[in-house]
Amino acid sequence: MSNKTILVAGGGGFIGGHLVARLRQMGCTNIRSVDIKPTSEWYQVFDDVDNRQGDLKLKDACVDACHGVDRVFNLAADMGGMGFIENNKALCMLSVLINTHLLEAALASGVDTLFYASSACVYNADKQKCEDVVALKEEDAYPAMPEDGYGWEKLFSERMCRHFREDYGLRTRVARFHNVYGPEGTWDGGREKAPAAVCRKVIDACESGRNSIEIWGDGKQTRSFMYIDDCVDGILKITNSDIVEPINLGSDEVVTINGLVDIVEKFADVKLEREYNLSAPKGVNGRNSDNTLIQKLLGWAPGISLQDGMEKTYRWIHDEYVKKYGASTRG
Repeated sequence: MSNKTILVAGGGGFIGGHLVARLRQMGCTNIRSVDIKPTSEWYQVFDDVDNRQGDLKLKDACVDACHGVDRVFNLAADMGGMGFIENNKALCMLSVLINTHLLEAALASGVDTLFYASSACVYNADKQKCEDVVALKEEDAYPAMPEDGYGWEKLFSERMCRHFREDYGLRTRVARFHNVYGPEGTWDGGREKAPAAVCRKVIDACESGRNSIEIWGDGKQTRSFMYIDDCVDGILKITNSDIVEPINLGSDEVVTINGLVDIVEKFADVKLEREYNLSAPKGVNGRNSDNTLIQKLLGWAPGISLQDGMEKTYRWIHDEYVKKYGASTRG
């Protein structure tokens, strides 16, 4: 892709920033990064990239962003962790404007490929009621019963990509992300996801001397979490593949939220009292990625262990916490 002009929509976000960084490492020199936030609020900014602030919910902004572009990576969305998406359903659904206008603009500009970042939130809720989860296969998105708001927007946008491919010949690729985490992302403020939230809470408990942690739900809910490097690898592999239908992109290493806390406590060398907030948003009871199809079609699947990824994430958040709140009193 080094000779292509590439647009990363949502390039100021967590995944978008890592994707831009990888594209630069690959030798891509014509990268355009667009995000609604001012660049001072981007997670990663690179001086050799065409960085632009723009609201991609607006059609004119999408036309401008796609002008002269060969390939589009659409990672732009208004989203966050479970606490955010359960309380901002309408706001999450407005992201459908981004994909709609980007598809139209990409088609008009002669873009060769558009990658769309979907989510495991598209999956039927009836298949996620039990903590002893059966891993979700791609076909489990139908009959449709996705996460209200955010999941419906993702599922609708998947169909938009399909029909632009079928009706207009635009080459589209879709991956369903399963809980992406890692450094250079949101770790406080209300939009952070479970891995970052647990890291912050453990660090805060240690620094404050409280020695307790609040856990949303009963802690028995199960999830799989994918480290950011695996996510970027998967985005690039899927985009360059012949896979036309939406495909899982996630780790298949299952852990309970209690187990996630156990992992982080070991990094901090602490054992905290656990306070369970049963009225807080906790999402579905169980969710995991079935990687049979991606392994079959690509001969690859995310493989970075939760232990290794969480340790890197914890160390980064610890440093960021100290920068924000002052010198650490513990190691």
